[in-house]
Amino acid sequence: MRTFETPYVADWFAISLRWAVTLGLVVSLSLGGSLNLTLAWPLIVMIFWNMGMTILASLNTRISFHRQINLAVDILLSGVFFRVQGGLSGSASWAGLLPILTGAVYFDYSGALIAAGLSAILAFAVTQIYLPERAPLALAWMAGTLALGGLFGFLGTQLMTRLRLKRQTWLDSEEKKQHVQGERLRTIYELTSTLTATLSYKRVLDSALDLGYAALNPESESNESDPLVSVVLLFRGGQLRVASARRFTGADTRVTFQGSEGILKKVFDEGEPIFSKDIGYDPELGRVIAFRNCTSAYCFPLRSGFNVYGAIIFAHPEPNYFSPDRREMLDIISRQAVVAIQNARLYQDLVEEKERMIEVNEEARKKLARDLHDGPTQSVAAMAMRINIARRLVEKDTKGAVEELARIEDLAHRTTKEIRHMLFTLRPLILESQGLGAALKSMADKMRETYNQNVIVSVDENIAGQMEMGKQGVIFYIIEEAVNNARKHANAANIWVRLQPFQQGAALLEVEDDGIGFDVDAVNKAYDKRSSLGMVNLRERTELVNGLLNIQSAIGRGTKISVYIPLTEEAADRLHHARSR
Repeated sequence: MRTFETPYVADWFAISLRWAVTLGLVVSLSLGGSLNLTLAWPLIVMIFWNMGMTILASLNTRISFHRQINLAVDILLSGVFFRVQGGLSGSASWAGLLPILTGAVYFDYSGALIAAGLSAILAFAVTQIYLPERAPLALAWMAGTLALGGLFGFLGTQLMTRLRLKRQTWLDSEEKKQHVQGERLRTIYELTSTLTATLSYKRVLDSALDLGYAALNPESESNESDPLVSVVLLFRGGQLRVASARRFTGADTRVTFQGSEGILKKVFDEGEPIFSKDIGYDPELGRVIAFRNCTSAYCFPLRSGFNVYGAIIFAHPEPNYFSPDRREMLDIISRQAVVAIQNARLYQDLVEEKERMIEVNEEARKKLARDLHDGPTQSVAAMAMRINIARRLVEKDTKGAVEELARIEDLAHRTTKEIRHMLFTLRPLILESQGLGAALKSMADKMRETYNQNVIVSVDENIAGQMEMGKQGVIFYIIEEAVNNARKHANAANIWVRLQPFQQGAALLEVEDDGIGFDVDAVNKAYDKRSSLGMVNLRERTELVNGLLNIQSAIGRGTKISVYIPLTEEAADRLHHARSR
């Protein structure tokens, strides 16, 4: 036996005709009053045989020489039934029609003629043996049987030819679908391989659009003939800009979007793909010339969690171009593109972080050089000058020399304090041994001792205890930077440092002074022209603890720096989500 993936229509036709003929024979016997076990046993055998064939057909299974055996059994059973029920004089003498129908179904015209010939010969032989007086009628019966064989053979040939054509069409369609599905699976594999093999933004975006064409039209060797329009929009500077596009004009690539209307607003608000059939009339996308010839569009958001990178849009002139299968493929491509963009963004962030660390180290060296130049270097030079003066005074004015030496000693003490303070800020060992609270209090003492600057520290030890040592170190340097800025530029009498709880799982750091203040907006606009990077350092160090920085100041009203510090991942999501809103 052999099992096939699809059923054979010919088997089901033969089974149906066999059931119909069997039912007709039963009716004929009933009407003739001859329905009894002695005459009907061939019908019972025929019923069980057909039940077996029905089961095999339902399992898409065939026995060896399936058609030949079926035809032979039908000829044999119809011949036996023809003899048992009385031959030509019986009420169901037309039983020979069964093998003719089976032959027409299985073997077309030739099969019907062969079955009709064998049935006719068998009927003539039975008549000659048992009813020789009806030999002329048997000859006429043979001629009629052959004629029916020719007729049913012709009809069967026409019917089976059409059925075979339909079956072949169906098989071709299924093969094409399998081919398309295989091409799409290959495209997905290529997509995953291509997108994960590069960390370049540009290549990731170009690959996503190219593979979109290939996935939507896997049977096409070239995408040039397909009027599909596609674009990747990414947020830059608060606006959506064209990062990569296909079939965009030069003017289209320079268009920017706010994402506050139409399809873009809906896709960002809902966070789900949007299918539209009127993209040409969209309030924002309608400004793109390439979209004006399109009717349908499929827009997918590029987002991961609370991070929204932009959107991918595919558009086409045909209103029903984006079928469910094609949309499903675009969903897969877009999701893979999000992962690839994340990887590229992380890689880019690492590169930028590396460059930033180089800049930070360079700035730290410059800051150290400036501090040494402005502080200890000047003091040492002053001491050398005063020692020279004292040396001359020793010979002329002993009392003046003693006073000058006292001033030199005082200057040496102050220089020593400045150097120690610089060493403390470079590496506060007390931070590692006793924690953030002790380090800040020590810093306040040194500021008062070295620069006569009053710094008031208030730290919630429970909050400080919830932070790992790395985060405490970053927060210490944020405070040190802010306090130094206030000491140098604010002319403040007092500086307050406060670390306290803020909402659940978050802390609030405040550094406030009563100095002269400044115009925050004006300083931010002109910051690239300034030599100091104090505010840049504050922002970068705030980002290291995943926090939010807020600077409030006005001329004559002092300055207040607030840093919102998340202590858990949930608090970080909550803080940044609130800022994005």
